[in-house]
Order: sequence, then structure tokens, then C-alpha cells
Amino acid sequence: MATFRGSIWKKSRRLGVSLTGTGKELNRRPYAPGDHGPTQRRKLSEYGTQLQEKQKLRYMYGITERQFLRTFEKSAKMKGVHGENFMIMLASRLDAVVFQIGLAKTRRQARQLVNHGHITVDGGRVDIPSYTLTPGQTIGTREKSRNLDVIKEAVEYSSFVPEYLSFDEDNFEGVYVRRPERSELPAEINEQLIVEYYSR
Repeated sequence: MATFRGSIWKKSRRLGVSLTGTGKELNRRPYAPGDHGPTQRRKLSEYGTQLQEKQKLRYMYGITERQFLRTFEKSAKMKGVHGENFMIMLASRLDAVVFQIGLAKTRRQARQLVNHGHITVDGGRVDIPSYTLTPGQTIGTREKSRNLDVIKEAVEYSSFVPEYLSFDEDNFEGVYVRRPERSELPAEINEQLIVEYYSR
């Protein structure tokens, strides 16, 4: 299954959650897209609720079903709560951290910056968005990439960096200080429903 390249705003409205992290999608039209305007949503079955929760998280991180399932299976082998480990692994992806420290306005933009070779990890270029960071690693930009308008605008636009990360605005560098706690990850996701979905 290929990466979704359609309108993420429509997906946000369909799923009832901001997939970009900005909240703009739901401010103007907080209802599902369609010709008939706001209509009462049908009640979902148990399976439908689990599937919708899985889709929310998958579209939020913009990854394929295969990548999503592979990460889910890896997280099952870790010590601790399966659902929480899964969320932490997704938050530890390079593209997710590039977005969170403020080098990109959206996760899509972060993934593109990584793909195009603008991002470094511990001083070396890394162009794999799914690269999993470990605590203590430094995320930066290549020197010639620091003048890119998209990066400069994102740094100016950014106003919040989670506590498990740090960011040096002058040097365009961030540090993955520690693994995030569940309370620092998207509260609108019920990861237990995703565990139940894959356990069927």
C-alpha cells in the first residue's frame, strides 16, 4: 500500500482529528467532508472503531500499512506496555522528531526534508524518514540547507518543543534527550484499540 498523497485536510475531517498537528483543518469545518454539509455520523461497530483509530495514527505519521505493521510487531518484542511502546517507536522516527523540534511545519514537510538529504544525525546525513533515533543523538541540518526558506520559516513559526527533545535555534540543532512518556504523545489516540485491531 503506497503512502497516502491525497488531501490530509479531508482525512482529518473524516476521522475527526487534526492529522497535521495544527488544528486548522477542524476550525472552519469540524464535520466530515461531503455534499450535504454537517450530518449525523453513523455509529461505528467495534471493528469500525478499532479500524478508525488505527487509520488516525497511520495517517498522522503518514506511513504505509506495511511500515505501520512492522513497527507494531517490533514494539511487541519490547518490555513494557505494547501500545505505549508502539506510540514511542513512532515518535522516535527521524521525520517525527524533525517536525517536533520545529525544523518543519508539518510531518509531510519533515519527511520531504529528510528524503532530500537536508537532515543530519550526529553530523552525518541521513535520508531515511523511518530511521529510529536513540536518546542522546543530535539532529541538525546540513550547513547549506540552513538558508532554505521552508526551514527558516518553520523555526520562526515553531513555539513548542516537547520536554523529551531540546532545540538550539541558533545552530538549527536538536537533541533527542530521552524516550517520550505516553503523556507527551497524542492524547487523542487510544492505542489500546489499535492493539485490539491487530489481535483479531
